[in-house]
Amino acid sequence: MMFMRREKRGGEAPPAAPPSCHPWSRLDVGAKDWSAAVEEIARGDADLLSLWSDGASVYLATIAKDASDVVIRALACPDRRFPSVGLLHMPALRLERTIADLYGLEPIGSPDARRWLDHGRWGLRHPGGAREAIDTPSDAYSFLKAEGEPLHQIPVGPVHAGIIEPGHFRFTANGEVVVRLEERLGFVHKGVGQLMAGAAVAQAAKVAARVSGDSTVAYSFAFARAVEAALGVAVPARAQYLRALMAELERLANHFGDIGAICNDAAFALMLAQCGLVRERLLRAAAACFGHRLMMDRIVPGGVSVDLEADKIAELRGLLDWINLMLPRLLKLYGDTTSLQDRTVGTGALSEDLARQYACGGFVGRASGRRFDARRSVGYAPYETLSFELGVSKEGDVDARIWVRFDEIKASLGIIEQVLDRLPHGGIHATFEETPPREIEGAALVESFRGDILVWLRIGANGRIAHAHLRDPSWFQWPLLEAVIKGNIVADFPLCNKSFNCSYSGHDL
Repeated sequence: MMFMRREKRGGEAPPAAPPSCHPWSRLDVGAKDWSAAVEEIARGDADLLSLWSDGASVYLATIAKDASDVVIRALACPDRRFPSVGLLHMPALRLERTIADLYGLEPIGSPDARRWLDHGRWGLRHPGGAREAIDTPSDAYSFLKAEGEPLHQIPVGPVHAGIIEPGHFRFTANGEVVVRLEERLGFVHKGVGQLMAGAAVAQAAKVAARVSGDSTVAYSFAFARAVEAALGVAVPARAQYLRALMAELERLANHFGDIGAICNDAAFALMLAQCGLVRERLLRAAAACFGHRLMMDRIVPGGVSVDLEADKIAELRGLLDWINLMLPRLLKLYGDTTSLQDRTVGTGALSEDLARQYACGGFVGRASGRRFDARRSVGYAPYETLSFELGVSKEGDVDARIWVRFDEIKASLGIIEQVLDRLPHGGIHATFEETPPREIEGAALVESFRGDILVWLRIGANGRIAHAHLRDPSWFQWPLLEAVIKGNIVADFPLCNKSFNCSYSGHDL
């Protein structure tokens, strides 16, 4: 919404109008309206999309249930405090703790005041605010207690076997049965918000593309759309379709990789080998078509940086034909292997109620009955012109999360075929004025292979990024991993973990 300027009083210049946030509603609210919005979320009448700060205010993004209406509320914090969202809505707790770590804003009434991203190793407190210097090797961390006999603890990480990002998992178990799992993350915090602040739009786009490497296309897509919304940029039709093509290639590569990795953790390496073969061919096709296996920096504000040559279309069609031949074999191999089904069916079940409470996106949410996909639920170009079916289940276990991935693979193959059939001619990038007449905000929600990615940013009158917030779907999935492992055996944790495949880097920012 647009905000009207006040009339002059006593000869003084009117205060600057609060920035609008395109394309969504942006409301500056007081504590009472803030608390009313939190109560709305707690009742289940709206979903929490994200919670963040720019150091002076806190922001709450919500979406109405079964609707595409997104609202961002801003609450000024002159006394460095704000009413806790986590007090009434637990999914906000880690985001709230992050605000306290980065900016020193206190959530009043928060049930958990422990630091989250700040492990005491930065050499300072509140890097986005007061920047208070400290001299400590690390902070002590109090894990939650589990009472009862006999119980024992198993600490895992942050260093893991193989090539994997760092994260700590503290298991409390009764024999082999997990009673409680508590995560400690933040080990790969990079200061993304601080890296973007003051950067030119093009440089900030490169930072966004590197938030989580397996979702580099989706992050670039979301960042570009937020910039374009703020500045009113019209993206050429060909670029819109090429963006969808890249996004679906990325989705396919990751889903095949995930399915193989889950099966490998159940000691069925044949699926890993077969899925790995498909994934590798997809990555090679991406490199041949767009010059980079992960297609990093190929989506940019204004369009795309690389066009698709005519001869590559035939190569992609050939790849699709081959995958369509492979897919039924992989479906049969997974579904007919009894020893594999014994490990996945009924393991790590996530209830529909928890998935809805946490507004859990992606295949994790859809495997537990939450039918949310930003491509359709909110909608953005060119997906409104494309037809595809959403995979959905209510079983919520590892098996369901695999089958939903298979359904999404089928949908992505169909989307790519439609894109190649309809790919328009024309330009691939729109030139635009990067310096707005005044400070302005933009936001976007884009569906990555994990779920919905939110990007909010403010562009200053100098054309540089003043503030930015990027929210990975893993923020609302990591806590649910703690829930689904309860009552399962320790040996099934790798299966549950891989079936979620949350991002450490995307979460730690």
